[in-house]
Formats: sequence, structure tokens, C-alpha cells
Amino acid sequence: MRVIADLHVHSRYSRATSKRMDVEHITRFAAIKGLKVVGTGDFTHPLWLRELKAELEQEDDTGLYRPARLPSTGVLFMVTGEVCTVSRSDVDERVHRIHHLILLPDLEAADQVNERLARYGDLSADGRPTLEMSPAELVEEVLEACPEAEVIPAHVWTPWFSLFGAFSGFDSVEACYEDMAKHIHALETGLSSDPPMNWRVSALDRYALVSNSDSHSFYPWRIGREANVFKLERPEELAYEVLVEAIRKKDSRKLVMTIEVDPRYGKYHWSGHRKCGISLPPEEAMRLGNRCPICGRQLTKGVEQRVEELADRPYGFRPEGAADYVHLLPLSEIIMKVLGAQSPRAKEVWRVYEALVARFGSEYAVLLDAGREELAAVVGERLAEAILRVREGRVRVVPGYDGVYGQLILFGDEAPEKPEGPRRGQMSLMDFMR
Repeated sequence: MRVIADLHVHSRYSRATSKRMDVEHITRFAAIKGLKVVGTGDFTHPLWLRELKAELEQEDDTGLYRPARLPSTGVLFMVTGEVCTVSRSDVDERVHRIHHLILLPDLEAADQVNERLARYGDLSADGRPTLEMSPAELVEEVLEACPEAEVIPAHVWTPWFSLFGAFSGFDSVEACYEDMAKHIHALETGLSSDPPMNWRVSALDRYALVSNSDSHSFYPWRIGREANVFKLERPEELAYEVLVEAIRKKDSRKLVMTIEVDPRYGKYHWSGHRKCGISLPPEEAMRLGNRCPICGRQLTKGVEQRVEELADRPYGFRPEGAADYVHLLPLSEIIMKVLGAQSPRAKEVWRVYEALVARFGSEYAVLLDAGREELAAVVGERLAEAILRVREGRVRVVPGYDGVYGQLILFGDEAPEKPEGPRRGQMSLMDFMR
């Protein structure tokens, strides 16, 4: 029994989020995507929590919830939320702003956790509240309120607001969570990294790697763009306790795989300077002293360079017993690229997308399971080939940098778009050697 779970999303009460990010839209598009379990997100927000209590029904004693008005979709919700802690280091006086994902066994636990967290910040200000407390204090408060809860460092390599972030992070889990580090069992890779990048740091071997979309929109090119794949022996195993225990124990027999966006596609993969159009791999950026070769200003340090700073293994090392992973891209974006459309929202993209989902049942069924001949019968040879190239990792990605998304190159006859700025820093030979 394959269960695909996206445990980190947001509601419409978070900043920069779709106003239709409600239970109905999350449910409908999670089903289209092929998600079986999706996080509620934002349980700390009082208005969203009230909606969740009104619109979700507990699924027996599983710790998961079904949408009361759309039970036939089969989608289940896990109570989850993200918070930001802000604290100043006693060692170097740096201010650390760290994001954390919290998983809870039920809505009653949300009330108990919220009662404690409300002492540290205004929970109604944002779906992802800012709390004046240290990461260690957060873990202590959450676990005292609900021992069954799980706290996971969110998108651990993004330059801002993450455990290993170049601008406000730490160099180790222990430095961040102090005496509460023993309660950290997993790390969220985020869009900025994938398992091979994390495997380069031996100190991370003890942690399970999870991946989620951090979606602010219900659209299928956002929700479920990253996810976790669980393999369960029996339907009754589909429960909060079983899923979280697989994460805690790093059980690769149950948490078998993560679905990842190629991190080069992310907008902070390489170091660079957007204004000058400069994008550099770690070794070149470090050789230049992290200075832009055009204007001399400080480069925005990319995630790959940050990994390089902490790595003690070569790229390609794989720890024994590590769960698998696959690089995928949202189906809408693949279709958009092949059709030459300007947006995944374009009508011609939706027509093709809907035809594929109608034939195969969900987006994940298309991306992970459908055969070449079956795909070609619906959408033709070129798009079928594009889907298989993404599934099999036979694509090139010009790395993103300093807020500029990477560029997908599906076929050899495509040329990358020119970035803004006086120089095409992306177009060195290094672009296609990784």
C-alpha cells in the first residue's frame, strides 16, 4: 500500500498564500495530485483551527482526519504547522531565525500546544507565527504539552530561516537545539536540497530525511511538488503513530522514498548576484572570496556552497540503509515547457493535464507509473518522452541563484533563457557538468 504524504502546507491565514487555501481546495487538489495524507498547516492560527474543527472528522482512532464534506476523495489530514523562532546566540550575538515543522496526533493537542506557544508571540498575526524563544525552548514546550508531537527542522538549507541557513543558521543540530537535540529525529530537505546533498554531511546520518511542498497554493504545481512515500503492509497501519514512528526510527522499510524537486531548479542553489547576472558554483565563488566579479559586492551564498562548507564526504556517497529518492517536477510545468506555454495556468496546459489525470487517476500515477506507450496514446510521443526523461533523471537544469529559478532543459535543442543583467553568468561550461 503506497501512501504519498505532503505534511507541510499553509492555509490562507499565512502571508503570501492563496485566499482559497481552505479545506475544500486542499482536499480536491490533493486528490488530483495523488496525495493520500496532507498536513493541515497553520494549526497555531485560532481562526484556521476553528475551521479545521468544523470541517474535519476524526478517522476512527488513527490520529488522522477526513474532510467532512468530501470523504469520498480518500484524502486524510494530519495536524501540522510551521513556526519561526527568533533568538540571540549567547556565543556570537547572532540573531537566529529558524523555521520548524510540528506534527501533532489530534486537534485537542493543538489546543494544548497553542496555549503554551501563545506566551511567546501573537498566534493570530500569521499562520506561521514568529515566537520569541529559542529552538530548544520550542521543543521543550511542545513536548511538555504533547509528548506524542514531533518537531522537525524545516527546509534546513535555505539561506534564510533554516537550521543550516547561510544567514541565520547554525553549523550543527546540537548547536541549534542544545539539550533538546536528542528529540530531533528528522530533517526536512526542502526545495533547496535533496538526499545526496545531505548525505555529504556524516553528522546527519542519524536523521531521517523528509520532504514536503511548503505549499502556499492548492494548484498542482505547488501542493505535493515534494512529498514522502510510505509503504504500509495493511490499510489499518495508516495512522499518525505509524507514520511518525517510521520517521522517528528512520525506518526505510516504511518511509521508502522522498519525492524531490531537483535542487538546481531552486532559486538559491548556486551562489550569485542577480543584478549582475552572475551565477557561480561553490569552488568559483570561494575562489573569488564570495565577491561579484563585476561589481565587487557580496554574493548571495547558494545552498550548494553552504553544503560544501559543512561536508566531510564527496558527492555521490550514500549511507547504508538510506531511503531512496526521485527527482520529479510538477506535471503542469513539464507540459508547459513542451507546449511552449507561458504559464502552468494556461488553458492549453490544463487541457492536457486533465486528459492525463482522467486517464491515469492522478498526477503521481502519470509521473511515477504510466508507461511510454500509454502516455503517448494520450498526449503524443514528445510529451511522453519528456515525462519519462524527468522520471529517469535525463534532463539538464541550469542552476538557480540569488532569487532566480533554475531553468529546465528537457531536450538538447533548447537554449536557456538569458537572465537579466549585463553578463550571462549562468552560461559557463560548469552549468552542464553537474
